[in-house]
Amino acid sequence: MSRSIAWIDGQWLKNDDRSIPLNDRGLLLADGLFETVLIRDGLPLLLTEHLQRWSSGAALLEMDAPPDSRQLLPLIQNAVQRCDLFSGFGALRLNWSRGTTIERGIGLPPPGGHRFWLSLHPCQPCFTPAATIISRHERRNAQSRLSGCKTFAYGPSIQARREAEQQGADDALLLNTLGQLCCGTVANILVKRGEQWLTPPLSSGCLAGVMRGQAIQQGVASEADLGGTFQPGDQALLINSLGCRPVHSVDGIALTPPTNVETIWNSLLA
Repeated sequence: MSRSIAWIDGQWLKNDDRSIPLNDRGLLLADGLFETVLIRDGLPLLLTEHLQRWSSGAALLEMDAPPDSRQLLPLIQNAVQRCDLFSGFGALRLNWSRGTTIERGIGLPPPGGHRFWLSLHPCQPCFTPAATIISRHERRNAQSRLSGCKTFAYGPSIQARREAEQQGADDALLLNTLGQLCCGTVANILVKRGEQWLTPPLSSGCLAGVMRGQAIQQGVASEADLGGTFQPGDQALLINSLGCRPVHSVDGIALTPPTNVETIWNSLLA
């Protein structure tokens, strides 16, 4: 039977037994980065792309460099073995905190005290259609360097998802601070307008999603300003490393959901 597992400070633990020091900046201040990597049949997919984003984010935020593939691959292989995930899917989370804070406040600690931990959970990719709203309360900051990093700070996404659920929807779409369609709460958005798949540029404040990057690199999608609303005939999907959900409605207005989202998603994993 597959089970979750975690590694921190040199120890393997059941996920429920994992602990982080109370003075860790990741816990206190959300001062850290993470990556969610799909495990399929025991192998981490697109690991190079995930680690590149992880490393770039750390450099942008002037954090120490996180562990590289040479350090991570033995741990990942060990985690797969401990979870018995040689078949099926798993969600691997890699975490990188700025580490222990010695004094109160947000002042940066000396370099060298960063903390790494990982966890692995069995999962199943999600392809179910999503009813969405456009959040009225949360927006993606097009100017913030944090928007370009996958940080621990998911408060705005949590509130936007809560807003959606209160209205009977599955998820929320976020505009950016310029009023342009930007992303979902935990996924990039792709919109099929005419015959072309489009996705907002990074300058919009959307995260540089790994699957988004694959879609652009493979010529499946192009960057474009989507404006602040959908147009008649638009199709849309929400995509990340753990699934691809067709959007079937926005603020109660029906969209024609694309029917080949699982095929699109699988093709981008190559």
